[in-house]
Amino acid sequence: MERAERNRPRFIPAGTADAAAGDVGRALRALSDTDLVRLKALARLWSRGLPGGLGWVDVLNEAVVRSLDGSRRWPPDVPLLAFLSGVMRSIRDEHWRRARRDHALLVATPDQSWSVAATDDPERVLAAAQALGAITSLFADDPAALKILAGLAEGMTATDIRLHYDMSERDYDTTRKRMRRTLLRRGLA
Repeated sequence: MERAERNRPRFIPAGTADAAAGDVGRALRALSDTDLVRLKALARLWSRGLPGGLGWVDVLNEAVVRSLDGSRRWPPDVPLLAFLSGVMRSIRDEHWRRARRDHALLVATPDQSWSVAATDDPERVLAAAQALGAITSLFADDPAALKILAGLAEGMTATDIRLHYDMSERDYDTTRKRMRRTLLRRGLA
C-alpha cells in the first residue's frame, strides 16, 4: 500500500475542508518516529539561511497550521511528507520574497565604500549598514574577497565576477570558501 494511502483515513467524505483537515491531523498523529525525524530534517533544509530569525520549528509549525486550517489542501495522490515539504518550501519562498521586497539596497560608491539606500525602516537600514561595515572590515586585508564583495553588491554572477576581476574559477571558489569560514567563525553568516 502506498504511503499516502496508508496515512489517509478512508472514512471521511472527500471534498470538504473539515475532511481535509481531519485527514492531515490523523495522518500527522500516525507518523512513525522515523517519519518525524524526516519531517524535522526537511524543515531544517527549507529553513536554512532564512532571514529574520525564522527557524525550522517556525517553518514546520506554519506548514502544519496551513494544512490543518485548509489554506493548503493535501492532494490525495501525494505522500504527507512530500506535501508538507512543498508547503515548507512555499513558506520559505514567500518569506524570501517579502525579505527581498523589504530589505535595504546595498550600493557601491565610486571610492568603493558601501552605503545603504533608504527604506521605510531605519532600524533595518542601520543594522544592514553595521553588518556590511563589519564584513568589509573583516576582509580589509583580502583583496580577492573585497573584489567578490564588490561584484556581489553590483548583482554580478560568479562568472561575471571572475571575468571582470580576472580570477580563475579555482581562486574564486577558494576565496568564497575562505570567506564563508570566516563569516561562520564570526557569527555573521
